[in-house]
Amino acid sequence: MSEPRRLSGFVSGVRVGSAPTRGQQQQHSGLASKARFGTCPTITTFTAAPKATSARSLSRAAVFGNDKRPRATRTTHNSSRSMVMMAASYGDMDIVVAGGTGFVGKRLVRKLLSDGNRVTLLTRSPTVTNALFPTASKCLAFDAAVPRGSVPAEVQDAVSHADAVINLTGAPIADGRWTPERKKELTATRVNSTTILRSAIEHASSENNAPAVFVNASAIGFYGVSESESAFTEDSAAGDDFLAGLCVEWEKAASTAATRVVMIRTGIVLGKDGGALGKMLPLFAIGLGGPLGDGKQWVSWIHEDDEVGIIIEAVKNESLKGAVNAVAPNAVRFGELAAALGRAMSRPSLIPAPAFALKVLLGEQATLVLDGQRVEPKRATEAQYAFQFPDLDSALRNIVS
Repeated sequence: MSEPRRLSGFVSGVRVGSAPTRGQQQQHSGLASKARFGTCPTITTFTAAPKATSARSLSRAAVFGNDKRPRATRTTHNSSRSMVMMAASYGDMDIVVAGGTGFVGKRLVRKLLSDGNRVTLLTRSPTVTNALFPTASKCLAFDAAVPRGSVPAEVQDAVSHADAVINLTGAPIADGRWTPERKKELTATRVNSTTILRSAIEHASSENNAPAVFVNASAIGFYGVSESESAFTEDSAAGDDFLAGLCVEWEKAASTAATRVVMIRTGIVLGKDGGALGKMLPLFAIGLGGPLGDGKQWVSWIHEDDEVGIIIEAVKNESLKGAVNAVAPNAVRFGELAAALGRAMSRPSLIPAPAFALKVLLGEQATLVLDGQRVEPKRATEAQYAFQFPDLDSALRNIVS
């Protein structure tokens, strides 16, 4: 996964109280709700202009009062009644996204909004994020780097009103050498955010108001590295290197959330505006591209549109639970990736970067480019996810065109 500060974090230190009942929500909807969010000095909130009211919305309002919509299948209780809420459909969901300003996150949020969902963003920079996504419902302060012992009231309120929670936060893996301090930051930002959101879901669940799904980022680094022709699937065991240990701890923090949990083990995401390919394109453009090391390391890649597609599939498809590999069906060796990129750009791809030089330059972090693993999208395939870009040549042509 990429993106500065995209994968995790604990937030401010406000103690969480009881979540409001449905009656309280009805009494304090609209501007009252906006005012409530504005009371916390550590939170900046922006509210998008209201959408036109549809006949469907009016029908829901007749049943549920001023509450925004039926929640994804759950039972809610108060002192005078018990009722089963109908399932919210994708395209009419309230979705909380943490880490929505990263390479993948920005593309995901745009897609969620364009599909008609209401999105609340948890972010380190609410003002900047609001400028990126002016139609988002809210932008709430959420710092992945700072561990906290309790869930901030504003975050709890957002989670308790959500149909789905998606967490992509975490310090970028490829930025900076892996010093002991940097390793702590990489782990903490991921585990912190996951833990705080899991706690918020548990609190919502205790009041029969949990979101229907928690989609949490992970990575294929879970499997360790291997040059074997044998492919890893979601059933394969974890590896024993630093990245594998990080992913194990990350997934452990998510797995006990009191709802359906999907952990997206992302491969090498290909896109023009970030990730590994974003760094390779300038070199290939001037004819200096080529394989890294001996070029035999596996690259389990995925087009950025399919990465977003699998995350959305995890939200919509109730059959998806646990780990899901977000990779294309056809992994390649790095030498094949370099050659395919050269073809797509009509440029040579013959200049290799020696392994020893990369190890000197990057230290332990060189494993990101010199080592790999062959991974298959077993569960996505079983769920009948239709890849938009199943082969590398079509993916690269789309990206560089």
